[in-house]
Amino acid sequence: MQQLNLEADFAAAMARLGPFGARLRMAVGVSGGADSTALALLMQGWLAAHGGAMVALIVDHGLREDSAAEAALTQGRLAARGIAASILTLAGLGTGAGLQARARAARHLVLAQAARGKNCLFLALGHHAGDQSETVAMRAARGDGGAEGMAAWAARDDVVLLRPLLAVAPVRLRAFLMANGMEWVEDPSNENQRFERVRLRQSGATAIASDAGARRAAEAEVADFIARHVTFRPEGFAVVGADAMPPAALGALLRVVAGAEYPPARASLAALGAKMRPATLGGVRIARTAKFGGGWLIAREPAACAPAMAAKAGTVWDGRFQLEESVPGAMLGALGDDAAGGRSRELPAIVRRGLPCLRVDGVVTKTPAPCRFTPPYPATSHPFVT
Repeated sequence: MQQLNLEADFAAAMARLGPFGARLRMAVGVSGGADSTALALLMQGWLAAHGGAMVALIVDHGLREDSAAEAALTQGRLAARGIAASILTLAGLGTGAGLQARARAARHLVLAQAARGKNCLFLALGHHAGDQSETVAMRAARGDGGAEGMAAWAARDDVVLLRPLLAVAPVRLRAFLMANGMEWVEDPSNENQRFERVRLRQSGATAIASDAGARRAAEAEVADFIARHVTFRPEGFAVVGADAMPPAALGALLRVVAGAEYPPARASLAALGAKMRPATLGGVRIARTAKFGGGWLIAREPAACAPAMAAKAGTVWDGRFQLEESVPGAMLGALGDDAAGGRSRELPAIVRRGLPCLRVDGVVTKTPAPCRFTPPYPATSHPFVT
């Protein structure tokens, strides 16, 4: 009965996320763990009933010695169930602080690129109710701007991300797999206390997760303010036509402009949002501007930009600009002091200094570089209100 209920709940969740149109092609990210494996089986059944096609994508993150073997094992298990799967390999993640965040961003990017390469507009991910609660707890600890949790539907990296399991408890997913005789891979990092998500899970701190209705109301407030008072520019900055703003909206703007996953601390957002003033917060400069209709300029602080990196296609620099084409021998980084002799004079100086440029042997060869502004998360997952 639990299995049947889960399949019915999944169908209801997909109905809420649709409509999807005819000849649907769905990509599904599969790590090999219980959650994404259950998603693959559920999606297979749902697509069979709706005349759609499915592509499974397995990412070999390379963070453990046996990751390649686990990816191959998962591919074989899916093949035995009639699910074709491709293995995608991550490389160049480096070591040290922020490794998990870099791996997560790289995984999302390579999944999105592979989905589009296989003509799939939709990419389904296996985040469940436990993941959602942990995400809310982690983001709430950092400020109001992150307390909305993950969105069940969100456009990102040229695909539409779907998370149809956000209301499903992980225990139900494991019960579903066992009822279907399907095995999965257990990730040992899920028990590693070095990671914040694991500490939250084991301490029970996820009980602070916000009510879903309250989160939706907060998202609506942010979306309404941004739609009415904020102008975003493809160069990666924004202009706010108001002298005060909700802290959650301010946090969302700072997060997007900085290319960050989380907003600054709640208290700082509340103080600045109550009465806007020149400031630097969360790697973002806030200043008055007479350009673009006037108001408050929200721009990346050039001094906070990431170091230059090799100019390879698909590279995401500073967490916010994705390079569209490789340039052998070039480095991608901030324009900085070279902005004085550059073009784009209509842009404020602070914006020009933080623009991505290409350098060969230290000499600027192209500015701005052929990049797209692609921050990790949108300002809000709620539709804009006009």
